[in-house]
Amino acid sequence: METKEIQKLIDFIAQSGLDEVNIETTDLKIKVKRYGNAPVVTVAPAQVAAQAPVYTPSAPVVPTHAAPLAPAEPAASANLITIKSPMIGTFYRASSPETPAFASVGDEIAPGKTVCVIEAMKLFNEIESEISGRIVKVLVENATPVEFDQPLFLVEPV
Repeated sequence: METKEIQKLIDFIAQSGLDEVNIETTDLKIKVKRYGNAPVVTVAPAQVAAQAPVYTPSAPVVPTHAAPLAPAEPAASANLITIKSPMIGTFYRASSPETPAFASVGDEIAPGKTVCVIEAMKLFNEIESEISGRIVKVLVENATPVEFDQPLFLVEPV
């Protein structure tokens, strides 16, 4: 596989929203993982039975002297409910750029209220809340790809 082909593959994966891709042929093994927005690529020759396996860490290595990471949410967030994506597609907060968002931080929602739209295969699917509560945090940027079961909103139940 040539460098241009590998670059095209990386660009395609970056556009697709996938977080990890493994490709293995008789001549080549490629593993692409994305941490945030930057893809990490590991290219190795295909393993032969006499060779030692190629080690690719599945998580970034953190030095032991580094300060511990702060929790993403305060301790009070234990009672928050997550609204997750029921499908793969593109997340939109509103039905069009000119209209207000279906749900924003601080908005009260109830079962049946549309909270967002997910476009999948040129079909726009309204995603309705199944719970009552108040939106605490929107976890996805507008017009970005989402995966099945990806958290979209944090809701404080009422």
